[in-house]
Amino acid sequence: MTTDTNTIQPYLDHHGRVAAALPGGELPWLAALRETGLARFSRQGFPTARVEAWRYTSLRPLEKVAFEPAPAAGGAVSIDVLPTVMPAGQASHRLVFVDGAFRADLSSVGALPEGAVVTSLGQALTGHAALLERYLGHVGVTDSNPFQALNTAFLADGLVVHLPKDVAVPDPIEVVFVGSGGGAGAGKPTMHHPRILVVAEANAEATLVEHHVGQGDGVYFANHVTEIVAGEGARLHHYKVQRESAQAFHMATVTADLAKDASYDNFVLTMGGRLSRNEIKPVLNGTGVECRLSGSYMVNGQQHCDTTTVIDHARPHCTSREVYKGVIDGSAKAVFQGKIIVRPDAQKTDGYQLNRALLLSDTAEIDSKPELEIYADDVKCSHGATAGELDDDQLFYLRSRGIDLESARNLLISAFLADAIEEVRIDTVREAFQGMVTGWLKSQRA
Repeated sequence: MTTDTNTIQPYLDHHGRVAAALPGGELPWLAALRETGLARFSRQGFPTARVEAWRYTSLRPLEKVAFEPAPAAGGAVSIDVLPTVMPAGQASHRLVFVDGAFRADLSSVGALPEGAVVTSLGQALTGHAALLERYLGHVGVTDSNPFQALNTAFLADGLVVHLPKDVAVPDPIEVVFVGSGGGAGAGKPTMHHPRILVVAEANAEATLVEHHVGQGDGVYFANHVTEIVAGEGARLHHYKVQRESAQAFHMATVTADLAKDASYDNFVLTMGGRLSRNEIKPVLNGTGVECRLSGSYMVNGQQHCDTTTVIDHARPHCTSREVYKGVIDGSAKAVFQGKIIVRPDAQKTDGYQLNRALLLSDTAEIDSKPELEIYADDVKCSHGATAGELDDDQLFYLRSRGIDLESARNLLISAFLADAIEEVRIDTVREAFQGMVTGWLKSQRA
Protein backbone atom coordinates (compact mmCIF):
# COMPACT_ATOMS: atom_id res chain seq x y z
CA MET A 1 0.00 0.00 0.00
CA THR A 2 1.51 3.32 -0.99
CA THR A 3 0.80 7.02 -0.85
CA ASP A 4 -0.94 8.78 -3.69
CA THR A 5 0.99 9.73 -6.79
CA ASN A 6 1.07 13.41 -5.84
CA THR A 7 3.82 12.72 -3.33
CA ILE A 8 6.11 11.01 -5.84
CA GLN A 9 5.38 13.06 -8.95
CA PRO A 10 7.86 15.83 -8.01
CA TYR A 11 10.63 13.22 -7.83
CA LEU A 12 9.68 11.83 -11.23
CA ASP A 13 9.65 15.36 -12.66
CA HIS A 14 13.06 16.13 -11.19
CA HIS A 15 14.45 12.92 -12.62
CA GLY A 16 13.19 13.88 -16.04
CA ARG A 17 15.06 17.19 -15.84
CA VAL A 18 18.40 15.83 -14.54
CA ALA A 19 18.61 12.33 -16.04
CA ALA A 20 20.47 13.40 -19.16
CA ALA A 21 23.16 15.11 -17.09
CA LEU A 22 23.83 12.23 -14.69
CA PRO A 23 27.36 10.85 -15.11
CA GLY A 24 27.91 7.67 -17.08
CA GLY A 25 24.84 8.18 -19.21
CA GLU A 26 26.70 6.69 -22.17
CA LEU A 27 26.84 3.32 -20.39
CA PRO A 28 23.74 1.34 -21.45
CA TRP A 29 23.76 -0.87 -18.36
CA LEU A 30 23.84 2.17 -16.07
CA ALA A 31 21.03 3.90 -17.91
CA ALA A 32 18.99 0.71 -17.65
CA LEU A 33 19.77 0.41 -13.95
CA ARG A 34 18.55 3.95 -13.31
CA GLU A 35 15.40 3.37 -15.31
CA THR A 36 14.72 0.20 -13.33
CA GLY A 37 15.14 2.16 -10.10
CA LEU A 38 12.82 4.87 -11.31
CA ALA A 39 10.20 2.33 -12.34
CA ARG A 40 10.40 0.62 -8.96
CA PHE A 41 10.05 3.92 -7.11
CA SER A 42 7.16 4.96 -9.31
CA ARG A 43 5.44 1.66 -8.64
CA GLN A 44 6.11 1.59 -4.89
CA GLY A 45 5.72 5.23 -3.88
CA PHE A 46 6.29 6.19 -0.30
CA PRO A 47 4.91 3.62 2.15
CA THR A 48 2.20 4.47 4.63
CA ALA A 49 1.69 3.15 8.16
CA ARG A 50 -0.41 0.38 6.63
CA VAL A 51 2.82 -1.20 5.42
CA GLU A 52 4.02 -3.29 8.35
CA ALA A 53 7.68 -2.33 7.97
CA TRP A 54 6.66 1.34 8.26
CA ARG A 55 4.00 0.94 10.89
CA TYR A 56 5.84 3.04 13.47
CA THR A 57 7.50 5.62 11.21
CA SER A 58 5.43 8.21 9.41
CA LEU A 59 6.89 9.77 6.28
CA ARG A 60 4.45 12.68 6.25
CA PRO A 61 7.08 15.21 7.41
CA LEU A 62 9.29 14.13 4.49
CA GLU A 63 6.46 14.17 1.98
CA LYS A 64 5.49 17.72 2.90
CA VAL A 65 8.85 19.16 1.83
CA ALA A 66 9.54 20.07 -1.80
CA PHE A 67 13.12 18.98 -2.34
CA GLU A 68 15.26 20.04 -5.28
CA PRO A 69 18.19 17.92 -6.51
CA ALA A 70 21.41 19.18 -4.95
CA PRO A 71 23.85 20.92 -7.33
CA ALA A 72 25.98 18.43 -9.23
CA ALA A 73 29.12 19.90 -7.67
CA GLY A 74 27.60 19.93 -4.19
CA GLY A 75 26.54 22.92 -2.14
CA ALA A 76 28.74 25.64 -0.69
CA VAL A 77 30.18 24.70 2.66
CA SER A 78 32.38 26.42 5.16
CA ILE A 79 34.78 23.90 6.61
CA ASP A 80 37.48 25.25 8.89
CA VAL A 81 38.13 21.87 10.43
CA LEU A 82 37.11 18.80 8.53
CA PRO A 83 34.85 16.60 10.66
CA THR A 84 36.52 13.31 11.44
CA VAL A 85 36.13 10.33 13.69
CA MET A 86 39.82 9.51 13.59
CA PRO A 87 42.13 10.95 16.26
CA ALA A 88 44.98 13.29 15.35
CA GLY A 89 47.91 11.34 14.05
CA GLN A 90 45.85 8.28 13.12
CA ALA A 91 46.62 7.24 9.57
CA SER A 92 43.50 6.87 7.44
CA HIS A 93 42.12 7.31 3.96
CA ARG A 94 39.51 10.03 3.78
CA LEU A 95 36.98 10.85 1.08
CA VAL A 96 34.64 13.81 1.50
CA PHE A 97 31.27 14.32 -0.18
CA VAL A 98 29.25 17.53 -0.01
CA ASP A 99 25.57 17.03 -0.74
CA GLY A 100 26.53 13.67 -2.22
CA ALA A 101 29.17 15.05 -4.61
CA PHE A 102 32.81 14.01 -4.26
CA ARG A 103 35.23 16.78 -3.22
CA ALA A 104 38.76 15.85 -4.26
CA ASP A 105 40.12 19.04 -2.70
CA LEU A 106 38.98 17.88 0.75
CA SER A 107 39.92 14.22 0.31
CA SER A 108 43.10 12.29 0.82
CA VAL A 109 43.75 8.67 -0.11
CA GLY A 110 47.17 7.41 0.85
CA ALA A 111 49.15 4.46 -0.45
CA LEU A 112 47.06 1.36 -0.90
CA PRO A 113 48.05 -2.30 -1.23
CA GLU A 114 48.53 -3.46 -4.80
CA GLY A 115 45.22 -3.97 -6.57
CA ALA A 116 43.08 -2.21 -3.95
CA VAL A 117 40.69 0.47 -5.16
CA VAL A 118 39.33 3.28 -2.98
CA THR A 119 37.76 5.99 -5.09
CA SER A 120 34.63 7.93 -5.81
CA LEU A 121 31.86 6.35 -7.84
CA GLY A 122 32.12 9.16 -10.39
CA GLN A 123 35.77 8.31 -11.01
CA ALA A 124 35.07 4.58 -10.98
CA LEU A 125 32.60 5.03 -13.84
CA THR A 126 35.54 5.71 -16.13
CA GLY A 127 38.27 3.61 -14.51
CA HIS A 128 36.37 0.62 -13.17
CA ALA A 129 33.15 0.45 -15.15
CA ALA A 130 33.33 -3.34 -15.51
CA LEU A 131 33.48 -3.75 -11.74
CA LEU A 132 30.46 -1.49 -11.31
CA GLU A 133 28.49 -3.25 -14.02
CA ARG A 134 29.09 -6.59 -12.33
CA TYR A 135 28.12 -5.57 -8.80
CA LEU A 136 26.20 -2.29 -8.69
CA GLY A 137 22.51 -2.78 -8.05
CA HIS A 138 22.77 -6.52 -7.51
CA VAL A 139 22.89 -6.89 -3.72
CA GLY A 140 19.66 -7.07 -1.79
CA VAL A 141 17.45 -5.35 -4.35
CA THR A 142 13.80 -5.67 -3.39
CA ASP A 143 10.44 -4.31 -4.40
CA SER A 144 9.76 -3.15 -0.86
CA ASN A 145 12.29 -0.37 -0.40
CA PRO A 146 11.36 2.81 -2.30
CA PHE A 147 14.38 4.69 -0.96
CA GLN A 148 16.75 2.12 -2.44
CA ALA A 149 14.91 2.49 -5.74
CA LEU A 150 14.98 6.29 -5.56
CA ASN A 151 18.72 6.22 -4.88
CA THR A 152 19.25 4.02 -7.92
CA ALA A 153 17.20 6.32 -10.13
CA PHE A 154 19.35 9.35 -9.21
CA LEU A 155 22.60 7.40 -8.82
CA ALA A 156 25.50 9.77 -9.53
CA ASP A 157 28.30 9.64 -6.97
CA GLY A 158 29.50 7.88 -3.88
CA LEU A 159 32.26 5.58 -2.70
CA VAL A 160 33.70 2.48 -4.34
CA VAL A 161 36.00 0.08 -2.49
CA HIS A 162 37.39 -3.03 -4.17
CA LEU A 163 39.74 -5.36 -2.32
CA PRO A 164 41.23 -8.21 -4.36
CA LYS A 165 41.79 -11.63 -2.84
CA ASP A 166 44.00 -11.68 0.28
CA VAL A 167 44.40 -7.89 0.30
CA ALA A 168 43.99 -6.02 3.57
CA VAL A 169 43.88 -2.25 3.91
CA PRO A 170 45.41 -1.63 7.35
CA ASP A 171 44.29 1.98 7.83
CA PRO A 172 40.59 2.85 8.20
CA ILE A 173 38.74 4.25 5.20
CA GLU A 174 36.75 7.23 6.44
CA VAL A 175 34.05 8.68 4.24
CA VAL A 176 32.61 12.03 5.35
CA PHE A 177 29.20 13.10 4.04
CA VAL A 178 28.45 16.77 4.60
CA GLY A 179 24.95 18.19 4.14
CA SER A 180 25.17 21.87 3.30
CA GLY A 181 21.54 22.51 4.16
CA GLY A 182 20.36 24.15 0.99
CA GLY A 183 23.42 24.28 -1.16
CA ALA A 184 24.69 27.36 -2.85
CA GLY A 185 21.29 28.42 -4.15
CA ALA A 186 18.48 30.25 -2.44
CA GLY A 187 18.39 27.91 0.49
CA LYS A 188 15.77 25.59 -0.99
CA PRO A 189 15.59 22.14 0.56
CA THR A 190 17.80 19.79 -1.40
CA MET A 191 18.17 16.05 -1.74
CA HIS A 192 21.10 13.84 -2.60
CA HIS A 193 21.47 10.11 -3.09
CA PRO A 194 25.02 8.83 -2.44
CA ARG A 195 25.90 5.21 -3.16
CA ILE A 196 28.55 3.05 -1.51
CA LEU A 197 29.78 -0.18 -3.09
CA VAL A 198 32.23 -2.42 -1.21
CA VAL A 199 33.54 -5.60 -2.81
CA ALA A 200 35.91 -7.58 -0.59
CA GLU A 201 37.14 -10.71 -2.28
CA ALA A 202 38.29 -13.86 -0.47
CA ASN A 203 40.27 -13.19 2.72
CA ALA A 204 40.34 -9.43 2.17
CA GLU A 205 39.92 -7.05 5.10
CA ALA A 206 39.13 -3.38 5.67
CA THR A 207 37.55 -0.93 8.09
CA LEU A 208 35.01 1.54 6.72
CA VAL A 209 33.93 4.50 8.85
CA GLU A 210 31.00 6.68 7.71
CA HIS A 211 30.65 10.13 9.20
CA HIS A 212 27.46 12.06 8.37
CA VAL A 213 27.30 15.71 9.43
CA GLY A 214 25.19 18.74 8.56
CA GLN A 215 25.87 22.43 8.52
CA GLY A 216 23.45 24.90 10.05
CA ASP A 217 19.75 24.22 10.33
CA GLY A 218 19.06 23.76 6.64
CA VAL A 219 16.50 21.25 5.44
CA TYR A 220 17.84 18.48 3.22
CA PHE A 221 17.18 14.86 2.41
CA ALA A 222 20.14 12.47 2.44
CA ASN A 223 19.23 9.11 0.93
CA HIS A 224 22.12 6.65 1.22
CA VAL A 225 22.43 3.12 -0.13
CA THR A 226 25.32 0.77 0.62
CA GLU A 227 25.96 -2.55 -1.10
CA ILE A 228 28.49 -4.98 0.35
CA VAL A 229 29.88 -8.14 -1.16
CA ALA A 230 32.12 -10.12 1.19
CA GLY A 231 33.87 -13.12 -0.32
CA GLU A 232 34.95 -16.30 1.42
CA GLY A 233 36.83 -15.50 4.61
CA ALA A 234 36.64 -11.72 4.06
CA ARG A 235 36.51 -9.48 7.13
CA LEU A 236 34.78 -6.11 7.03
CA HIS A 237 34.34 -3.67 9.91
CA HIS A 238 31.69 -1.05 9.14
CA TYR A 239 31.01 1.84 11.52
CA LYS A 240 28.86 4.91 11.17
CA VAL A 241 27.97 8.06 13.08
CA GLN A 242 24.99 10.14 11.99
CA ARG A 243 25.09 13.76 13.20
CA GLU A 244 22.94 15.43 10.56
CA SER A 245 21.41 18.86 11.10
CA ALA A 246 18.32 19.19 13.28
CA GLN A 247 16.03 19.57 10.21
CA ALA A 248 17.63 16.89 8.05
CA PHE A 249 16.00 13.72 6.77
CA HIS A 250 18.37 10.77 6.72
CA MET A 251 17.46 7.47 5.09
CA ALA A 252 20.04 4.70 4.79
CA THR A 253 19.87 1.18 3.43
CA VAL A 254 22.69 -1.33 3.84
CA THR A 255 22.53 -4.72 2.14
CA ALA A 256 25.28 -7.31 2.39
CA ASP A 257 25.97 -10.65 0.78
CA LEU A 258 28.31 -12.66 3.04
CA ALA A 259 30.08 -15.76 1.74
CA LYS A 260 31.51 -18.74 3.60
CA ASP A 261 33.48 -17.87 6.75
CA ALA A 262 33.11 -14.13 6.12
CA SER A 263 32.92 -11.76 9.07
CA TYR A 264 30.93 -8.53 9.04
CA ASP A 265 30.34 -6.17 11.95
CA ASN A 266 28.25 -3.02 11.69
CA PHE A 267 27.73 -0.30 14.31
CA VAL A 268 25.58 2.83 13.92
CA LEU A 269 25.65 5.78 16.31
CA THR A 270 22.56 7.92 15.70
CA MET A 271 22.49 11.41 17.17
CA GLY A 272 21.19 13.90 14.60
CA GLY A 273 18.46 14.49 12.08
CA ARG A 274 14.77 15.25 12.35
CA LEU A 275 13.76 11.93 10.86
CA SER A 276 16.23 9.13 10.31
CA ARG A 277 16.04 5.47 9.45
CA ASN A 278 18.75 2.85 9.12
CA GLU A 279 17.85 -0.38 7.39
CA ILE A 280 20.52 -3.08 7.59
CA LYS A 281 19.89 -6.35 5.81
CA PRO A 282 22.73 -8.88 5.57
CA VAL A 283 22.29 -12.31 4.02
CA LEU A 284 24.49 -15.04 5.50
CA ASN A 285 25.02 -16.90 2.28
CA GLY A 286 27.76 -19.35 3.25
CA THR A 287 28.58 -21.62 6.15
CA GLY A 288 30.57 -20.27 9.08
CA VAL A 289 29.59 -16.61 8.64
CA GLU A 290 29.83 -14.32 11.66
CA CYS A 291 27.61 -11.22 11.56
CA ARG A 292 27.39 -8.60 14.31
CA LEU A 293 24.99 -5.63 14.15
CA SER A 294 24.91 -3.08 16.93
CA GLY A 295 24.28 0.55 17.63
CA SER A 296 23.31 3.35 19.97
CA TYR A 297 20.75 6.06 19.41
CA MET A 298 20.36 9.26 21.39
CA VAL A 299 17.50 11.56 20.45
CA ASN A 300 15.73 14.53 22.00
CA GLY A 301 13.14 17.19 21.16
CA GLN A 302 10.96 16.13 18.22
CA GLN A 303 13.50 13.76 16.67
CA HIS A 304 12.45 10.42 15.26
CA CYS A 305 14.93 7.62 14.60
CA ASP A 306 14.22 4.17 13.24
CA THR A 307 16.50 1.15 13.24
CA THR A 308 15.27 -1.76 11.14
CA THR A 309 17.35 -4.89 10.68
CA VAL A 310 16.80 -8.21 8.95
CA ILE A 311 19.46 -10.87 9.37
CA ASP A 312 18.85 -13.67 6.89
CA HIS A 313 20.48 -16.97 7.82
CA ALA A 314 20.47 -18.82 4.51
CA ARG A 315 23.19 -21.41 5.27
CA PRO A 316 24.05 -23.59 8.30
CA HIS A 317 26.62 -23.05 11.06
CA CYS A 318 26.41 -19.25 11.07
CA THR A 319 26.23 -16.88 14.03
CA SER A 320 24.64 -13.47 14.38
CA ARG A 321 24.55 -11.04 17.28
CA GLU A 322 22.60 -7.79 17.66
CA VAL A 323 22.95 -5.32 20.52
CA TYR A 324 21.17 -1.95 20.31
CA LYS A 325 20.71 0.54 23.11
CA GLY A 326 19.02 3.92 22.97
CA VAL A 327 18.39 6.99 25.09
CA ILE A 328 15.26 9.01 24.33
CA ASP A 329 14.48 12.39 25.85
CA GLY A 330 11.93 15.18 25.34
CA SER A 331 9.18 14.22 22.92
CA ALA A 332 11.47 12.18 20.72
CA LYS A 333 10.52 8.78 19.37
CA ALA A 334 12.64 5.77 18.52
CA VAL A 335 11.75 2.62 16.63
CA PHE A 336 13.56 -0.70 16.65
CA GLN A 337 12.48 -3.51 14.35
CA GLY A 338 14.77 -6.49 14.29
CA LYS A 339 14.07 -9.74 12.49
CA ILE A 340 16.16 -12.88 12.35
CA ILE A 341 15.21 -15.28 9.57
CA VAL A 342 16.46 -18.86 9.68
CA ARG A 343 15.96 -20.65 6.38
CA PRO A 344 15.20 -24.41 6.21
CA ASP A 345 18.81 -25.25 5.30
CA ALA A 346 20.30 -23.08 8.04
CA GLN A 347 20.70 -25.75 10.70
CA LYS A 348 23.03 -25.03 13.65
CA THR A 349 22.24 -21.32 13.47
CA ASP A 350 23.14 -19.28 16.54
CA GLY A 351 21.29 -15.95 16.67
CA TYR A 352 21.00 -13.39 19.46
CA GLN A 353 19.20 -10.06 19.50
CA LEU A 354 18.76 -7.40 22.18
CA ASN A 355 17.28 -3.89 22.20
CA ARG A 356 17.09 -1.80 25.34
CA ALA A 357 15.84 1.76 25.63
CA LEU A 358 16.13 4.34 28.37
CA LEU A 359 13.32 6.90 28.53
CA LEU A 360 14.32 10.18 30.15
CA SER A 361 10.96 11.98 29.98
CA ASP A 362 7.28 11.16 30.23
CA THR A 363 6.76 12.09 26.57
CA ALA A 364 9.63 10.04 25.14
CA GLU A 365 8.55 6.97 23.18
CA ILE A 366 10.02 3.70 21.95
CA ASP A 367 8.39 1.13 19.69
CA SER A 368 10.31 -2.12 19.71
CA LYS A 369 9.49 -5.15 17.63
CA PRO A 370 11.93 -8.07 17.81
CA GLU A 371 11.05 -11.03 15.59
CA LEU A 372 12.27 -14.55 14.98
CA GLU A 373 11.21 -16.35 11.81
CA ILE A 374 12.57 -19.87 12.01
CA TYR A 375 12.15 -22.68 9.47
CA ALA A 376 14.90 -25.01 10.76
CA ASP A 377 14.69 -27.20 13.84
CA ASP A 378 18.26 -27.40 15.12
CA VAL A 379 18.98 -23.77 15.99
CA LYS A 380 19.68 -21.56 18.98
CA CYS A 381 18.01 -18.16 18.75
CA SER A 382 16.92 -15.65 21.35
CA HIS A 383 15.79 -12.07 21.51
CA GLY A 384 14.79 -9.49 24.07
CA ALA A 385 13.60 -5.92 24.37
CA THR A 386 13.18 -3.67 27.39
CA ALA A 387 12.34 -0.04 28.09
CA GLY A 388 12.71 1.78 31.38
CA GLU A 389 13.77 4.86 33.29
CA LEU A 390 16.86 5.76 35.25
CA ASP A 391 17.09 3.81 38.48
CA ASP A 392 16.31 6.08 41.45
CA ASP A 393 18.29 3.87 43.82
CA GLN A 394 21.39 4.11 41.65
CA LEU A 395 20.96 7.87 41.40
CA PHE A 396 20.61 8.11 45.17
CA TYR A 397 23.72 5.99 45.69
CA LEU A 398 25.84 8.20 43.44
CA ARG A 399 24.50 11.42 44.95
CA SER A 400 25.17 10.10 48.45
CA ARG A 401 28.84 9.96 47.40
CA GLY A 402 28.84 13.70 46.71
CA ILE A 403 28.14 13.51 42.95
CA ASP A 404 25.75 16.18 41.69
CA LEU A 405 22.52 15.14 39.97
CA GLU A 406 23.60 15.97 36.41
CA SER A 407 26.88 14.10 36.71
CA ALA A 408 25.13 11.13 38.31
CA ARG A 409 22.59 10.97 35.47
CA ASN A 410 25.33 11.18 32.85
CA LEU A 411 27.34 8.45 34.54
CA LEU A 412 24.37 6.10 34.50
CA ILE A 413 23.44 6.91 30.89
CA SER A 414 27.04 6.43 29.73
CA ALA A 415 27.22 3.10 31.52
CA PHE A 416 23.93 2.05 29.95
CA LEU A 417 25.18 2.76 26.42
CA ALA A 418 28.63 1.32 27.03
CA ASP A 419 27.55 -2.28 26.38
CA ALA A 420 26.57 -1.42 22.82
CA ILE A 421 29.58 0.76 22.07
CA GLU A 422 31.86 -2.01 23.30
CA GLU A 423 30.76 -3.92 20.21
CA VAL A 424 32.99 -1.64 18.11
CA ARG A 425 36.15 -3.63 17.57
CA ILE A 426 38.50 -0.85 16.47
CA ASP A 427 39.85 0.95 19.56
CA THR A 428 40.20 4.41 18.02
CA VAL A 429 36.69 4.37 16.60
CA ARG A 430 35.20 3.06 19.82
CA GLU A 431 36.93 5.79 21.84
CA ALA A 432 35.75 8.46 19.38
CA PHE A 433 32.16 7.27 19.66
CA GLN A 434 32.39 7.26 23.46
CA GLY A 435 33.61 10.86 23.27
CA MET A 436 30.62 11.80 21.10
CA VAL A 437 28.26 10.24 23.63
CA THR A 438 29.87 12.31 26.38
CA GLY A 439 29.55 15.44 24.24
CA TRP A 440 25.89 14.74 23.54
CA LEU A 441 25.12 14.32 27.22
CA LYS A 442 26.79 17.62 28.06
CA SER A 443 24.93 19.42 25.27
CA GLN A 444 21.56 18.21 26.54
CA ARG A 445 22.02 19.83 29.93
CA ALA A 446 23.84 22.96 28.78
